[in-house]
Amino acid sequence: MNSNPVSDQAGLQALREGRDSALDELIARWQRPLFAFAWRYVQNSTDAHDLVAETFVRLHQQRDRLRADTKLSAWLFTTLSNLCHNHYRWRRRHPTVSLDAPIADTDASPHDTIPSDCAEPNAALERDEACAAVRAGIDRLPHDLKTTLLLHHYEQLSYREIGAVVGCSERGVETRLYRARQRLREDLAGFLRETATV
Repeated sequence: MNSNPVSDQAGLQALREGRDSALDELIARWQRPLFAFAWRYVQNSTDAHDLVAETFVRLHQQRDRLRADTKLSAWLFTTLSNLCHNHYRWRRRHPTVSLDAPIADTDASPHDTIPSDCAEPNAALERDEACAAVRAGIDRLPHDLKTTLLLHHYEQLSYREIGAVVGCSERGVETRLYRARQRLREDLAGFLRETATV
């Protein structure tokens, strides 16, 4: 993730001073990494866009309360991860099926790639199944482990940056990553056994 703390601080200061374009500049800088995180958390493009938009709405609403030394990346990811968590819990209690949705899941990740025409169909299928199994495994992780794993592996935040988001020490981040990987290994053990016997 490319972050420029100096530009972020200048943008926050301009936002507090009421410069209209400051929010647009911060959105342009942060929208893509925030969307990538939200998509991986909720696994739905529309919901991810809505949650990122809500994050920027809250940034604008709370601009006067933010301290001059606020680390914007930590504030944005903390706010977004909490919104994702609340949304995820709400969706689990209120499952819905869209009547307009296509039968096949076309909701693709911004980082997904289309298999090449020369790929073996079986290899592509196995890769898709493996990716789906990993996504499902991550989806089942508790919020603290899930957030830590996503921020580390996909957003490539440092342990210190992750600690600022999830509210723990760098050692705590390391412990959460270890626990998340252990849970994933255990969760995917059955899938790996099945694929090994095919």
